Amino acid sequence: MKVPPRAGLVQQEESACGRVAPVPLRQHLPSSDALADVVADVDGAAYHPAADPKAQPGFDAWPHLGRALIRAAGAVCSDHWGLFSDTCKPCQNQPVTVNHYENFPVASVLCPPAIRPAVVAVYHFARTADDVADEGSATAAERLITLAAYRRDLDVVLAGCPDSGRWPKVFPALARVVAKFKLPTQPLHDLLSAFEQDVANAPYANRDALLGYCGRSANPVGRLLLHLYGAQDTVSIAQSDAVCTALQLINFWQDLSVDGPRGRPYVPESDRIAHGVETEDLRTCRDTAAAQALVASLCDWARGLMHEGAPLALRIPGRAGWELRLVVQGGLRILDKIAAMDHAALTRRPTLSALDAPVLLWRALRMKTAAA
Repeated sequence: MKVPPRAGLVQQEESACGRVAPVPLRQHLPSSDALADVVADVDGAAYHPAADPKAQPGFDAWPHLGRALIRAAGAVCSDHWGLFSDTCKPCQNQPVTVNHYENFPVASVLCPPAIRPAVVAVYHFARTADDVADEGSATAAERLITLAAYRRDLDVVLAGCPDSGRWPKVFPALARVVAKFKLPTQPLHDLLSAFEQDVANAPYANRDALLGYCGRSANPVGRLLLHLYGAQDTVSIAQSDAVCTALQLINFWQDLSVDGPRGRPYVPESDRIAHGVETEDLRTCRDTAAAQALVASLCDWARGLMHEGAPLALRIPGRAGWELRLVVQGGLRILDKIAAMDHAALTRRPTLSALDAPVLLWRALRMKTAAA
């Protein structure tokens, strides 16, 4: 994982696959007592530094957990909030980072190793389809033809038959993990439906229409992860949907200065009209008081959804729960940054950096404290 060094916050060391991994500096981290609570939760053992005569104050008593947390925070602080990198071949037992496909906003260092192969396979399935829908110079018609072929291969492997071989890095691995983990298949079809909708690139009439898109572009990822975590009750599913939709919306409002010139109309028409903002204002990134009020309203909507789903992070145990805490706080931090710039998201894209990692760690710890 790569996190650029900022103001002495993060040193860097070479990791197993040639990746550069961040090494936290002790003075920027939470207290020993706070991290001791994390150790007990993540490792399932009531470990406290006082019980270990070799333990030193600060971070050094728990190198594996400590590095996992800071790397997880670093992953959330990366510009793309992702999972796996194309620059390093994914290893089943080693987490890596991603530079694409924002709907996998999880810090893979904390991903339980037992389910990591499934997460890798689902990621490659979604990443490849996303590239078909959004990258390169193909026409819309050509993209839809390729996505139809992709869907046929999905149907074939789910039926237990060999695929066409056109995407050898996607479907054999996906078929194995679907069988091994008994993954639900509807979320996979929903993702493809969202990618097909991306090709059409039509505006959204209102918030319900945009929520319908998020229900197929973002929520399926959360539902697949919930299945892997063994949390399939209705409350967990509803909270997961809220978190995933909030993350998708936050990404939209974070990217307004990028999507406008590209003609990506994610702002609901009803909101745009209600605030007196013209379509051309969004396309040309014209920042006005009305546009800022529009962005503020959209961010409040996303924040409300995130708070609605955030309790899920306190109910998922172990590493997965801590992963989700950091993801939730990363999304809220982006909203804070948009607010700090007077909601002028049409003029520049707010991002997280390594300097935000200690804040995310502290807020994640406070989520646990508040629930105790």
